[in-house]
Amino acid sequence: MAIKEVLHTDLAPAAVGPYSQAIASNGFIYTSGQIPIDPATGKIEAATIEEQTEQVMKNLQYVLAQGGVSFDRVVKTTCFLSDINDFAAFNGVYAKYFTEQAPARSCVQVAALPLGAKVEVEVVAVQG
Repeated sequence: MAIKEVLHTDLAPAAVGPYSQAIASNGFIYTSGQIPIDPATGKIEAATIEEQTEQVMKNLQYVLAQGGVSFDRVVKTTCFLSDINDFAAFNGVYAKYFTEQAPARSCVQVAALPLGAKVEVEVVAVQG
């Protein structure tokens, strides 16, 4: 078995830099941060924090599926918001994807995100 396996799906946006969508290693999947890029257009089409969060979570869902898992296998998330005042609205969408046994999480405000995104999320999931 390889020490690491690069995971890629065309259902999620291509990387906008020198990184992989996700890496599977030693029973875990580590995703790169997903921003709300629409994979069909390669652009951020969503305007509101809620719409952008939905797109981010869909992107993550497809990346995780490439590794054979879903959100119920996520053990840790790191969430980046360009405006911490969006925290409650972000949580409203995020909570729909983690209905039982929510993962450990960090959520911070950052000065800026790539392509002017309002939100970015990365996850660690357990395989098997």
